[in-house]
Amino acid sequence: MIKAKADNGLPYWQSKLHEIIFEADTPIGKIFDVTLLILIVISVLVVILDSVASLNARYGELFYYAEWFFTILFTIEYTLRIITTKHPSKYIFSFYGIIDLLAILPTYLSLILTGTQFLLVIRMLRLLRVFRVLKLARYVGASAVLMIALRNSRHKIVVFLEVVITLVVIMGSLMYLIEGPENGFTSIPLGIYWAIVTLTTVGYGDIAPHTFVGQLLASVIMIIGYAIIAVPTGIISVELSKASDTNTQMCENCHCNTHEDDAKYCKNCGESLK
Repeated sequence: MIKAKADNGLPYWQSKLHEIIFEADTPIGKIFDVTLLILIVISVLVVILDSVASLNARYGELFYYAEWFFTILFTIEYTLRIITTKHPSKYIFSFYGIIDLLAILPTYLSLILTGTQFLLVIRMLRLLRVFRVLKLARYVGASAVLMIALRNSRHKIVVFLEVVITLVVIMGSLMYLIEGPENGFTSIPLGIYWAIVTLTTVGYGDIAPHTFVGQLLASVIMIIGYAIIAVPTGIISVELSKASDTNTQMCENCHCNTHEDDAKYCKNCGESLK
């Protein structure tokens, strides 16, 4: 006899679809996520190739039908995600819910608007959906731990960025005073731009100091740049060592998906997990 309702109070078919679509712990869920990952990658490749004029002239019609094929599939998936969750509005207005909508919206807008070539950029947001698909069992430990580490280190990273911004503003202003417009440093913003390029060890070479003092200051900034690169790496590494393993269990009530392996209830809202 087929169960009418699951343990969480949802209709059995709805709960089963939710398990397949939102989680990757089951064989069917893994197949769904792998298939979705392949479709996302191919759809992004179609958008990229369609932007090449020579290929568009030759295969434009094929790209057009391929785009509609992927859009219809993603629309069906988006609809299923809405109807298989307890609170559809929480999914719709979540980060991934908005990304899912933006992944399909440009194609429909092209039917009523002309000159929608700029919408190609929005379609590229489909690539962000890969991060959700990477909840597959082999990746969930690494991806979830990384997210936890980034979240726990955000305050230290903000302080680090404040120090870097202060440093480049001071160094850029000093270089403007030392070199002056006659050596290419025509303004403080341009000096700050040079300081950022030098501190990050990019070194475009479009502007460079000519005086001895300016070159000395540039040398100091370059050395500081090498030292600064290691700071965020160390901060995140410490948090990574503290982070605990998580699984792919997603709460049907609040969509939280960073639970520990032995969790029985959602740490965010207290809902019972499967």
